[in-house]
Amino acid sequence: MCLSASDFGRFATFLGEYLGINSVWDIFRIVFDILIISYVFYLLLTLLRDSRAFQLIKSVILILFVAFLAELLQLSTLSFVLKLVIEVLPVMLIVLFHPELRRILEGLGQTSFMEMFKSGTQKTADLSFMVSEIVKATYAMADEKTGALIIFERKTNLSEVIRTGTIVDSAVTAQFLRQLFIKNTPLHDGAVIIKKNRIAAAACYLPLSANLQLNKDLGTRHRAGIGISENTDCISIIVSEETGYVSVAENGQLKRNVKEDALRSFLIESLAPKTENDKATGKRANIFRRGGKQK
Repeated sequence: MCLSASDFGRFATFLGEYLGINSVWDIFRIVFDILIISYVFYLLLTLLRDSRAFQLIKSVILILFVAFLAELLQLSTLSFVLKLVIEVLPVMLIVLFHPELRRILEGLGQTSFMEMFKSGTQKTADLSFMVSEIVKATYAMADEKTGALIIFERKTNLSEVIRTGTIVDSAVTAQFLRQLFIKNTPLHDGAVIIKKNRIAAAACYLPLSANLQLNKDLGTRHRAGIGISENTDCISIIVSEETGYVSVAENGQLKRNVKEDALRSFLIESLAPKTENDKATGKRANIFRRGGKQK
């Protein structure tokens, strides 16, 4: 079936009347309107993609899709139940997304117009310097048997954890990190959060691990480092003030007595943005495979 020029003309006339296009300015207005809405959705997805709220959004989309299929296939019981769920969904979303919505609004208020267009990608040189300073401070504190707990944010947003401590927002230096963990100073008790290659906060409170299989000799600092790694994808570095051992926790696993070179390689490869080759081959330094999992 071929469409004639008159058919295209009628369609263009209908589209123009439907969209209210009477001049060239109206076309620019509509395009500008679409671009603004698209960018707003892009900002929302960018702010939410690194949080657990993004998983809830995917669940909501799944519910809507199943409801559509139930209506299409005339599954009356399932369709009725899902309609009831969808009716209360807006209220549920407000309650569930309350922390994320607050974070978004506060973030928009604290962000300048130009910063909205800047990329959040971290440079490799910045990462290497940060890791070098972290490792230097970690093993200096290990030699002194100064207890320390350092958390690295990755994809899961740790803003709620950061709120429990004191905002620092400082560049990472070995001297400053060691200063934060000196005994009997105001910020020494708690965790330091590293976010985007900077010290975001200190003296933060972390959830303790509920794993009953952990070694009973592990203290609160180790259990906190493991606990936060169970709930998020972060990496925890723990320095024991009793033994001076350096431990690393990831995905609820703990590796104790990690050597300096192994820690440096692990941090650089774990914190660096994954390339397509990395995603395909899965080649990542994994200190947990060397000597097995230690509890």
